[in-house]
Amino acid sequence: MTERIFNFSSGPAVLPLPVLVQVQRDLVALPGIGMSVMEISHRSVPFEAIIGKAEADIRTLANVPDGYRILFLQGGASLQFSMVPLNLLTEGRTADYLMTGTWADKAVKEARRVGTVHETGSTAADGYNRIPTDAECTFTPGAAYVHMTSNNTIEGTQWQRLPGADDGPLVSDASSDIFSRPIDISKYGLIYAGAQKNLGPSGVTLVIIREDLLGRSSPSLHTMLSYAIQAENGSLYNTPPVFGVYVLGLVIEWLLALGGLPAIAAINERKAGKLYAELDRTGFWRPTAQKDSRSRMNVTFRLATEELEKAFVKESTAAGFDGLKGHRSVGGMRASIYNAFPEDGVDRLIEFMRDFEGRNG
Repeated sequence: MTERIFNFSSGPAVLPLPVLVQVQRDLVALPGIGMSVMEISHRSVPFEAIIGKAEADIRTLANVPDGYRILFLQGGASLQFSMVPLNLLTEGRTADYLMTGTWADKAVKEARRVGTVHETGSTAADGYNRIPTDAECTFTPGAAYVHMTSNNTIEGTQWQRLPGADDGPLVSDASSDIFSRPIDISKYGLIYAGAQKNLGPSGVTLVIIREDLLGRSSPSLHTMLSYAIQAENGSLYNTPPVFGVYVLGLVIEWLLALGGLPAIAAINERKAGKLYAELDRTGFWRPTAQKDSRSRMNVTFRLATEELEKAFVKESTAAGFDGLKGHRSVGGMRASIYNAFPEDGVDRLIEFMRDFEGRNG
């Protein structure tokens, strides 16, 4: 099979086609190197150039200020659920966690193994179908940090503002919407993201951390779990995910060539706007997220019955769409339309939805 289908998977997710083509072209031998990127040493000059350029391009793309370190780690966001409190939740302090979905629940569970946690702004009573208001969030004075999940992949909600916390560094799990819109890095103490949704293949995790926070990493902390040691060694304490860093770098180049974060934000707003307009057009489709909290990355919706939903998923798969089944914990449908998802795929999905509604409405 050579024809690509439309991949709505939430992750590992669609990659930019030009990036895939370049990887395919150079996979056997990198130009001028004579070896595959999967064969070169992580201590070699060619890989130093690859990781150095990836970091430099990230700094350009996101306007990362001086005083921040960029790390390429492993273990996904799930390991960061532990690394963040192990490094930043110092003895006698409390970490605030904004409770907006399943991944926040998982992050809190790991943080509680380390120290004291205060949950705030929970919208669990509403099925996490919205982002909390500022009035619903009560922060701990002198908090070790405030943790947020910028986009809730499963529930289809996204922060459209920063939380009102002004006491304690802001830590963001940005795994599913990083670099999908302009971001002011200076507002954060730490940002982390598993690459497999919006940056590249699975296996590499991007961490952007303010340098002063490295001082919180205890010397007694296990070596591979220490931000300070990872930063000191330039993400090369052990063999990094070489291939993942290489592809991530190509994705960042692709974003820069598009025009950077303002350009991709306009594309993402247009794609999501089309799809939400279709969902709102009649009462046949039932979007699950409240309008002021809707995600531009993960569009979640339901139908009147589970039987209809099963039929939709089955027929959409036959029509050349993949990954539209909602997460097993919530059911329904989910269209993940990350940076690399083509706008033509959204248009084609809307055509299919109209046909499906015409036959079943």
